[in-house]
Amino acid sequence: MHIQPFGVEIWMNEWETRCDLNLAETCVESLTIAQLLELTGRNGDDLSALLPLQMTYGAIEGSDRLRDAIAALYAKQQRENVIVTHGTIGANMLVHKALVGPGDRVVAVVPTYQQHYSIPDSLGADVHQLALQAENGWLPDLDALRALVVPGTKLIALTNPNNPTGALIPVEMLQEIARIAREVDAWVLCDEVYRGTDQTGDGRTASMADLYEKGISTAGMSKAFSLAGLRLGWVVARQELLDMVSIHRDYDTISVGRVDDHFATLALEAADRVLDRAQAITRGNLQILSDWIDTQPRLDWVRPASGTTAFVRFDAPMTSREFCIALLEDTGVMFTPGSALGVEGWLRIGYANNPEILREGLRRTGEFLARLPDPALV
Repeated sequence: MHIQPFGVEIWMNEWETRCDLNLAETCVESLTIAQLLELTGRNGDDLSALLPLQMTYGAIEGSDRLRDAIAALYAKQQRENVIVTHGTIGANMLVHKALVGPGDRVVAVVPTYQQHYSIPDSLGADVHQLALQAENGWLPDLDALRALVVPGTKLIALTNPNNPTGALIPVEMLQEIARIAREVDAWVLCDEVYRGTDQTGDGRTASMADLYEKGISTAGMSKAFSLAGLRLGWVVARQELLDMVSIHRDYDTISVGRVDDHFATLALEAADRVLDRAQAITRGNLQILSDWIDTQPRLDWVRPASGTTAFVRFDAPMTSREFCIALLEDTGVMFTPGSALGVEGWLRIGYANNPEILREGLRRTGEFLARLPDPALV
């Protein structure tokens, strides 16, 4: 099976251990186990509880306690609608492998996480991309979507909140996407790994699994929950879909680690407290980023409504990769080039890390931008 190189992951692997200030990071500042226990009102006894835990495979679909905690994140889901996976990346891979085959029509909303078009393409699917536009606030053009979702369409794939733009599809638009899918009996896969980081309200946007009978929601512990090291995610959908996913999961996962299951359960049983922390960081940091961009004449953007990343257009006589490498080598600051996400002329900036790291990274970047030649003179 041939698959395209994963642009953003190759970029991260190449540079993230060689930078001083990682503003390419997409996770809300990661928690230590000690911080997790304190935040969730636990103590050392919860570590001691691991000592008699026998290192078997454990519950294959995820422990009942964990699946109950995941289901509680949604409006209409029960334990039976949840299967635990190896991260959100594993959840997405399993859904695509379970649903998509040669010749199947897939509509992917881009820019997005590359899994959602490269995996279907590798499986022989007929992939059609719906390109989001900054002029539309990075929200999908529903007329264009209707034109692409013709009879026989198997799957619509999107991220909400969007990666990399931070755009947030409102519930009314999600409901319309569900209606478009329903007309042709298509599934809708919504990668919701950034759910919980909305800039207003309780931070949790509506979930596709709650809105549409063939809606599939994937998510995990990495972004809003600050526990990427657990490598734990999930698929939420109706039983028919989970049965298909389970067949493929038996070949590449079997089960997640019991220690990961334990700590994910502690975090999700106190989800409100963990997400309160995430929102305090992302809302405060986005204001820092917004204030800085206001001072930078070479940059413009659509301010994110959710997520942990902003997509910023730059004005400089170089490609986005050239810009990011020059920035890193000159200042130690790491961004992600838009070219790694299939969009040239843009930069992805992560703003969910420690506020002091963000401030210092932006300060150095401002100095770097001021040293660049005027594009009009090049």
